[in-house]
Amino acid sequence: MDDFERLWSELGSHGVMVLSTCAGSRVTSRSMSVVIFGGKFCFQTNKDYLKSRQISDNPNVALCFGKFSIEGSCKMLGHPEDESEFMDNLSRAYPDAVKRWSSLPYERVFAVTPRLIRSWIYENDIPYIEEWDLVKKTYRKERQ
Repeated sequence: MDDFERLWSELGSHGVMVLSTCAGSRVTSRSMSVVIFGGKFCFQTNKDYLKSRQISDNPNVALCFGKFSIEGSCKMLGHPEDESEFMDNLSRAYPDAVKRWSSLPYERVFAVTPRLIRSWIYENDIPYIEEWDLVKKTYRKERQ
């Protein structure tokens, strides 16, 4: 298994992740139920919420999940019920979210295309940072 295959395997198919967004001089963070498929991190939220407005103004976002930090660009897609691959993945990972939120009229799917993913690890009590640059398609591990 190469380093990129290992990355996607370790990330898994879903997780509750902290999404950080920024517009103007205001930075906000909020936990989101995220599904991972097709090399993207997807979630749903109301198109009129602050998160959505910040993403519209500045698509650069960050996600934090366990030992991973993900930097990328976020884009609003359509209504959840119009995004079948998203709904399939969300139904498996978070069936209650589908029941509670996905049919609401102002709900939208957002997809984060990652540019850079970092992981903090220890090997023999020595700290390292792993870094996957998904734009350049490079991997490196650096001792701290």
